[in-house]
Amino acid sequence: MLVRIRHLVDGKGTNRTMVRLRALLRSNEFYLIPLALVIGTLAGAIVTLMAEIAQIAHMVIYGIPVDVRLSANARVSPWAALLAPALGGLALGIMEWSRRRMKISSAVDPIEANALRGGNLSMRDSVIVSSQTLISNGCGASVGLEAGYTQIGSGIASLFGKFFNLRRNDQRLMVGCGAAAAIAAAFGAPITGAFYACELIVGVYSVGSAAPILAASLAGALTAQWLGGAPYSLEIPKVSAVGVEQYLALIGLALITSGVGIAVMRSSPMFERLFAWLPVWLRPVAGGLIVGGFAIITPQVLAAGHGAMVLDLFHDMTIGLIALIIALKVTACLISLASGFRGGLFFASLFVGSLIGKFFAAVLLLISPNFAIDPLVAMLTGMATLGVAIVGGPLTMSFLVLEMTRNVDVTAVVLAGCIVTSICVRFMFGHSFSTWRLHLRGETIRSANDVGWLRNLTVERLMRSDVGKVPSTTTIAAVRREFALGSRPGIVIVNNSDEYVGLVMLPDLFSSDLDTIADDIQVIELARLTDIVLIPEMNVKSAMAVFDEAEAEMLAVVDSTDSRKVVGFLTETFARRRYVEEIDKATRGVLGALS
Repeated sequence: MLVRIRHLVDGKGTNRTMVRLRALLRSNEFYLIPLALVIGTLAGAIVTLMAEIAQIAHMVIYGIPVDVRLSANARVSPWAALLAPALGGLALGIMEWSRRRMKISSAVDPIEANALRGGNLSMRDSVIVSSQTLISNGCGASVGLEAGYTQIGSGIASLFGKFFNLRRNDQRLMVGCGAAAAIAAAFGAPITGAFYACELIVGVYSVGSAAPILAASLAGALTAQWLGGAPYSLEIPKVSAVGVEQYLALIGLALITSGVGIAVMRSSPMFERLFAWLPVWLRPVAGGLIVGGFAIITPQVLAAGHGAMVLDLFHDMTIGLIALIIALKVTACLISLASGFRGGLFFASLFVGSLIGKFFAAVLLLISPNFAIDPLVAMLTGMATLGVAIVGGPLTMSFLVLEMTRNVDVTAVVLAGCIVTSICVRFMFGHSFSTWRLHLRGETIRSANDVGWLRNLTVERLMRSDVGKVPSTTTIAAVRREFALGSRPGIVIVNNSDEYVGLVMLPDLFSSDLDTIADDIQVIELARLTDIVLIPEMNVKSAMAVFDEAEAEMLAVVDSTDSRKVVGFLTETFARRRYVEEIDKATRGVLGALS
């Protein structure tokens, strides 16, 4: 009995501690910083572990030296190049076949989670996605691990957020912290990680979010460094100064990478259709065989391409060889993703962009020595601008170059190129690769800005159900006796089957022009908006578009698109007020007043 009483007392004490801790976390964003540090440390450790597992897999499967990256090898065994991606693809194909058979929904990535779900991620799904990314990269498919890094980092952060019952904005902020720590740990670049979270995951630069995100980013980078070093870190030697005359050429390079990025994203659904006729479990096998065939030509197509990028930065290459590697790497990436391998294009876009910059510098030199630009500067500019075109985040890519080179002059021209690329891609295409793939799935988001509240704010939640209805054969006088002026904005007219046939506003019904004929005229004669209605599933933004088009003050809500049964009504004034309130709540965090 004493043991039981002590257990109950201890349990109550623990509960009180948790309640106080949750209250502290909800009271001020300052208390989120220690939580962000914990998340960053865990994310940094897991990123390091995943990178080591992938490198060990490359060593065992391809027989490469311990200190050499897979894509940096001069050649690999043809049998390993063909069999490893095919067998890895078979494992992924079986996993996808099983998911569809068991009717398990697709995993949500951090961008979608923050844009539509208030930062809620499934930890189980995050572990599965990270494992699939590890299998894909480990077997040599042309994808990077960064998608797995950010998925597991964000998943851990979301788990903490749900455990502490954080508010929606705080939950989204924690997911950003997890992603920031993962990228910072991968590249050894804490500022890059922080801006990655702000631009691509959270969606805004917020005063209140700056400290937790930067704390998590620093914790992730320092943890990875302490455990052995960032897996994607790059050491760039001293870069020569960039003259004003080179700016125009590098801006031209930014426009070229914009076109390449748009072409890559446009090609993605085309490549997916190429594999659509195969059984779902066989698609990654076929994709793996094709990538393996490319690897026999050049191993630089394998995995993310980190080793190949370091190799190509400091070696002379012919124009033909550069063009061949660009074509094979881009095709291998698209085939890998289209056939069902998991992974990201973050580092792959940096690698391909650096090759485009090298190709661009070589072509200019071939045309005339007067047009020559520093190949290393061109590679850095191409790397960053193609990263912006495909991944997004102009400041993220600019700060990555700054942390790699420690050179402000080079960063300035890279920033100019990144801004040009961002504007060009936004104007001509409108999406980054991450949001484009969501668009292909039917989502309409263009960034990580929180629009999930918009989907939840439906007509069903806003409408009033105490709708005034009268049969179409009722006279105006009878309706006047039943509904007093001012009692409601309008009434709905229905037929004998209780189906919607029109709407009458009460001020129109009580017009003095109708006084002498009110006993003789049926209310149906005043009906308007006979074909314009709302349905409960509409969100408030769609409803307001209907109000604007119809120039209506009130609209009836019917059961569905196939039914005319009236279930309520909604006024434009109330819908617009609620929309403005929710926008204000969603954007209040920009000034640091997270709520």
